[in-house]
Amino acid sequence: MRIAVAMSGGVDSSVAALMLLEQGHDVFGRTRRLWPCDETDEGPRACCGPESVRTASRVATELGISHHMLSMHRFFEDAVVSHFVSEYACGRTPNPCVRCNEFIKFNELLSSARGLGADALATGHHARIRRDALGAPSLVRARDADKDQTYFLYKMTREELDHVLFPVGGKTKEEVRKLARESALAAADRTESQDVCFVPGGDLEAFLRERAPDAVRPGPIVDRDGVVLGEHRGFGLYTIGQRSGLGLSRPRPTYVLAVNPGTNTVVVGDDEDLLSGNLEARDAHWILGAAPGAEFRAEAKVRSTAAGAPCAVEVDGDRILVRFDAPQRALAPGQAVVFYDGDVVLGGATIWAAGPRVRGD
Repeated sequence: MRIAVAMSGGVDSSVAALMLLEQGHDVFGRTRRLWPCDETDEGPRACCGPESVRTASRVATELGISHHMLSMHRFFEDAVVSHFVSEYACGRTPNPCVRCNEFIKFNELLSSARGLGADALATGHHARIRRDALGAPSLVRARDADKDQTYFLYKMTREELDHVLFPVGGKTKEEVRKLARESALAAADRTESQDVCFVPGGDLEAFLRERAPDAVRPGPIVDRDGVVLGEHRGFGLYTIGQRSGLGLSRPRPTYVLAVNPGTNTVVVGDDEDLLSGNLEARDAHWILGAAPGAEFRAEAKVRSTAAGAPCAVEVDGDRILVRFDAPQRALAPGQAVVFYDGDVVLGGATIWAAGPRVRGD
């Protein structure tokens, strides 16, 4: 099989290419250039930066495979970066990895790979594809639960799953690194970025100051009754559930409850004020093309690092109402809620609003 591997310069995609080569496939590398910088520019980090591009090229040479660059910075700017900025400017907390997967990796990159004669596109995502007796694919969680990335992949379609491979999804992260070290790959010990990859130096404040200055304009921090408690540095720098960076002196821990761009205020309160029993979500996407039903039970993840929460789901067109069996903490508009049936990803939607706060006893 002729397979294109989306090589980011990281250890996972490097090992994905290695594994496919060892299985006897005809493999070539594809690396997206997502930022308009030259080879000497440090630029953004992670999968967008020049260092990552150089590492991907070096790994391809080590593996003896051809390596192709694909300039996508204009499309990436329009589809991912601009949306990221506009969401922060509206007081929401966006999830750029979801949009990058949707528009860049499994749209443009897959399409271009197919245009080069590839039968499939492989990535280094920690996820798996399971096929039923008729060969129909489902997206399922990775073997390594701590590294599972299916939360970010819920906008995939069944058609895309038919032409995508996740070679490392059945391995733990340590097993992946061991394979890379045994083969002396340049990416073997590269660290994972914890920041948004296209924000230089991880400095969100500087990034928003340049692109959305109103989102980093100081304003009042208030409690639930509107009493001013202090001053924030800009509503775009705060998200629901945040505790650090408030600069308040209070006798108990204080958390962000809401961000209001219209009044340029950040509302804070106690930890128990963050609990909500339900949420409304919009922009729903179902991997099979339709929801399992107008009403169904599922396990929902409201953040990539959150544990799954049992819930009842009601579907009304593009509007989703989720009622949790137990209240959930810090539901942030703009983030994704992703639904699972066991290990199988059903689909997901964008959190629009949290229901009324449910205070603890």
